[in-house]
Amino acid sequence: MKATIYDVAREAGVSIAAVSQVMNGKGKISEERRTEILKVMEKLNYQPSVIASALTGKKTYTLGLLVPDISNPFFAEIARAVEDQGHNLGYSLVICSTDNKDERVERYLNLLQQKSVDGMIIGTGMDNKDMLTPLMERSIPVVMIAREMPDMAVHTVVVDDFVGGTLSAKHLLELGHTRMAILAEHTKVTSSRERVKGFVTTLEEAGIGLPEARVRNCSYTVEDGKREAIELLEKPAAERPTALFCCNDMLAIGALQAAKQLKLRVPEDISVIGFDNTILASVTDPPLTTIAQPIEPMGKQVVDLLILELKKKSQAKQRIVMRPELIIRQSTAAPAK
Repeated sequence: MKATIYDVAREAGVSIAAVSQVMNGKGKISEERRTEILKVMEKLNYQPSVIASALTGKKTYTLGLLVPDISNPFFAEIARAVEDQGHNLGYSLVICSTDNKDERVERYLNLLQQKSVDGMIIGTGMDNKDMLTPLMERSIPVVMIAREMPDMAVHTVVVDDFVGGTLSAKHLLELGHTRMAILAEHTKVTSSRERVKGFVTTLEEAGIGLPEARVRNCSYTVEDGKREAIELLEKPAAERPTALFCCNDMLAIGALQAAKQLKLRVPEDISVIGFDNTILASVTDPPLTTIAQPIEPMGKQVVDLLILELKKKSQAKQRIVMRPELIIRQSTAAPAK
């Protein structure tokens, strides 16, 4: 038989009211006692009726997370960080992959509302920002991670993408590269736009121009990165770039595959730098130079901001910008003379 609230109270040695207060985030219960009760609930596999809670206007202790693709290691690691922090605070997570397509975003937003999630974390690109308006009207808290909505009053946690692009360009310039190219994500992705802007601005300040033809817009996949990289790298040696800046690690892996197919050596013939520092970056051949995002702190911070919203303890919206870090591995070197 399923455990009941009475079973939890008896096992924890507390009143039914205390268990109810922990479930609803109310009452003056110490964090130590709250943790003990949550552990008992987990031990007994106690599952209060989410539907009943929603119908009575109570919290369901579920959060929604929208990302472009959970198979992308960056978003998988973001989701894990969000899930871990949510779990620490007594929340479950529903994860939705949108492929950065508005029709999927809209469908999942409607689905999550039907499931009465307490709040939503948006980490996906979208063209139609009006889709978030119904959430605001229903007072469903929304926070952003790794994406920005400058026109909307929402908490936001991002890395400084412009600085990330700048760090990439400076690294390649210091190595002596002057003929470079970019594999960028779709222009609807604000983070990618800022990375490109930081990279191009740094080159311009160094007196180096970047022809439009060397900035390739891709989806976020390995296959797309490989296809675009092949087009750039199959040119004669005097014309092809000596370094590629890729706006995520997936595109960088595609570039590594393209170089291998064209029998070009990395980094002797072509340097490749990625962005994100996912787990894949350290296991590629050669290991990938990349820009690291502080994924775990970002996930923790965005959940904490959402919980503040749920507790009505947050007034001014915060935009938290975390600094990226250049991680140098074996995929970048001075250009061949």
